[in-house]
Amino acid sequence: MSPHLKPEHKPAHIVLGVSAGIAAYKAVYLLRLLQKEGFAVSVVPTPASLEFVGKATWEGLTQKRVFTDVFHGGGADHVELARHCEAVVIAPATADLIARVAHGQSNDLLSTTVLASSCPVIVAPAMHTQMWNASATQDNIKTLQERGFIVVGPEKGDLASGDSGAGRMSEPEDIAAQVSRILASSGELFGKKIIVTAGGTREALDPVRFLGNRSSGRQESRLLKEAARRGADVTLVASNIDASLLPRECTVIPASSAAEMHSVLFRKDSSRATLSLWRRRSLITAQRLLRPRKIKKKSRALRRQ
Repeated sequence: MSPHLKPEHKPAHIVLGVSAGIAAYKAVYLLRLLQKEGFAVSVVPTPASLEFVGKATWEGLTQKRVFTDVFHGGGADHVELARHCEAVVIAPATADLIARVAHGQSNDLLSTTVLASSCPVIVAPAMHTQMWNASATQDNIKTLQERGFIVVGPEKGDLASGDSGAGRMSEPEDIAAQVSRILASSGELFGKKIIVTAGGTREALDPVRFLGNRSSGRQESRLLKEAARRGADVTLVASNIDASLLPRECTVIPASSAAEMHSVLFRKDSSRATLSLWRRRSLITAQRLLRPRKIKKKSRALRRQ
């Protein structure tokens, strides 16, 4: 069963708001990620955003009719959407939409839904650097944060204009992870701390060679991801794991060797963990292996080890 199913077996409902920015294409991938996480998603685009991603795309992916205003969807769609959703996610959130929401305007279905909602609202800004740095935008962001809105990003990088700087919408994976973290606060593991070691340590034989194994850490990463979905505060002590396998939902502490892993596991804050899963055997012999100089290929020491 998905961790985002309610007791009555209904999936948690998310409203995905899309405003008119070039980053709207990323919202399509975000929608798919949220669906894979087990959420039921209703897409509410602004009218202008349909110039970037059309209504047919949203309706095809959600199997639901999509509306942009309050006149063609039954008259009270904004109230119903706000009443039944567990979170509102606005990605991308343009400077215009941020300003309208900050000032309580409600001139389309998305802004009216936000105004009528009492659930967490996650905003992922996307705009040119100069617009992001403008005093008006920063004041509006501050206003939203003071009201409890969660702001994700923006990131620094290449922009659609060809410039580079702050203003890129955060990656869909990061936004989806933030949604899961927020909704996990009511999960069965909320308030629990879990630490897991994963991957293959590398134990030095000399300054050049090491002993290691090909443990990928894939299983442990999946375990932590599931724990995070259920509300746990999770930490992964990672030994030489491929970056693509590292869960975005957890704190990652690199530890290449068994000695580094030991140092992490037995410090004071780690001792407060509700559950720790780690390998004891690798700690025993690690200190006995190291030679101060490179071992010659024909050395007896190399053959013995």
